[in-house]
Amino acid sequence: MQALLKNSVTIIAAACALAACDHGDPARQAAQYGNAPELPAAKNYLLPPMKVTKAGSWTNGATPVVPASLKISALATGLMHPRVVYPLPNGDILIVESNGPSQPKMRPKDVIMGPIKAYGGSAAKGGNRITLVRPGANGAPAQQTIFLDKLSSPFGVALVGNELYVANADSLVRYPYNEGDTKITAAPTKIIDLPGAVGSLNHHWTKSLLASPDGSKLYVGVGSNSNITENGMEAEKDRANILEVDRASGATRVFASGLRNPNAMQWEPTTKAMWTVVNERDEIGPDLVPDYLTSVRDGGFYGWPYSYYGQHVDPRVMPQRPDLVAKAIVPDYALGSHVASLGLVFNRADSPMPANLREGAFVGEHGSWDRSPPSGYKVIFVPFHEGKPAGKPIDVVTGFLADGHAKGRPVGLALDRSGALLIADDVGNTVWRVTPTAAAAAPAAARAVAAP
Repeated sequence: MQALLKNSVTIIAAACALAACDHGDPARQAAQYGNAPELPAAKNYLLPPMKVTKAGSWTNGATPVVPASLKISALATGLMHPRVVYPLPNGDILIVESNGPSQPKMRPKDVIMGPIKAYGGSAAKGGNRITLVRPGANGAPAQQTIFLDKLSSPFGVALVGNELYVANADSLVRYPYNEGDTKITAAPTKIIDLPGAVGSLNHHWTKSLLASPDGSKLYVGVGSNSNITENGMEAEKDRANILEVDRASGATRVFASGLRNPNAMQWEPTTKAMWTVVNERDEIGPDLVPDYLTSVRDGGFYGWPYSYYGQHVDPRVMPQRPDLVAKAIVPDYALGSHVASLGLVFNRADSPMPANLREGAFVGEHGSWDRSPPSGYKVIFVPFHEGKPAGKPIDVVTGFLADGHAKGRPVGLALDRSGALLIADDVGNTVWRVTPTAAAAAPAAARAVAAP
């Protein structure tokens, strides 16, 4: 078996070298941000272009790079594949440490992808736990404890009152929570099963979670079970959707569909509409299909698997559904092809951040090897005006790719109680904290005026 695996890696490395000859166009990638992305013709490949970047590490005090108006430091290090950061009302911060569950290997690609993920750092062991960090007062060291342990590939977290909800890869569960708790020992109460039973195929295993403003509903982002239905439509039941769960009864319905892999749903502060970032499909070219940031309509259909960016039909899917393609919603804002957008947080009206980073959304781009040269591997800011994207993105945190290695990969984002930006870095096993320099910080009086 070891010899077979070694041969598979050799073959895939050679094939990747050949496939990488079809490079993405930097000018086209730059034109794929905004509400009218440039979309080239789809391509067919024996093996799509790849650029697998070897995982590195942060050494000798190295950090990601931020503009001169910002500073960055490590909030927590030595973690086990941190994926999500979730601040609690009392200032404590939950860090979800996780990686995907074991899955059956149904195709040669499934066998090959294991070594590739290990090379790129995505196969690192996840903690299957939630760590709590309590920042120290007046510069004192932070307190760090294991808050919840022995979970099943957790991802989404939401606190409603004194109930903490966790979206595992296979279930939505609830725990009792008391403000100030540093550990929960109570057994979970299952609310509903989620697509992805233990031992079954669970291609996009991450399950994002968002509570409604009044706390009566929970929204769960469930990604597709394939790239483009190659595992059959029966494997896609209740997937590529955002599900709405009634918190009291557990009754569930599809809130929005056709979203290949929706992540990090958030409420936009001006319009109060739900927004999400979505990872689009692969294997039809280095400059297709752009991942995106979009508002989410109740009952809306966003194209997957039959079409992308509205009515651009994907001919690989059979049978076709022209009736669904006709009503596919065009996303609000393209983020570029294969950036792997996984994190989203809207800035606050009273933000201490520099003026150009106050009204809009931070987006974490995890990066992908489905494009040569690689794209993503940074945190950007998308300016908004009156509740809609309005302008070109701004690079905020870069430097995750350096010296031919991925020293880190940004995933989940959040704002702590002070307005600092928190970034989960699952390859660097670190949570980063970004704050303004003293000269760039918004004056307290100005923040008070801006606050609703």
